[in-house]
Amino acid sequence: MTANKQKSGEPKDEALTFEEAYTRLEKTVQTLEQGGLTLEETARLFEEGMRLARVCNERLDVTELRLTQVQTRLAEQMDLFGEKPADAAHDRPETS
Repeated sequence: MTANKQKSGEPKDEALTFEEAYTRLEKTVQTLEQGGLTLEETARLFEEGMRLARVCNERLDVTELRLTQVQTRLAEQMDLFGEKPADAAHDRPETS
């Protein structure tokens, strides 16, 4: 038996979006918090929750990298025009 066992009909971890994984993680946590589960059910849900948390973290890491790359490209483009992003804010006329 593998630790990454999926129920039939559920998308594999690679196919889950952040929102899907997060929603499933929330439901898993709610079920665990309600209690009344057997030890085996609790362990299975805990493992599933940890797996879903890992998926969420991976999606966030990928998104953070993409945003950092966009910021870097923007800064490089601003340098081509002789401006730095922080300088651009100071060059704007003040509004009252």
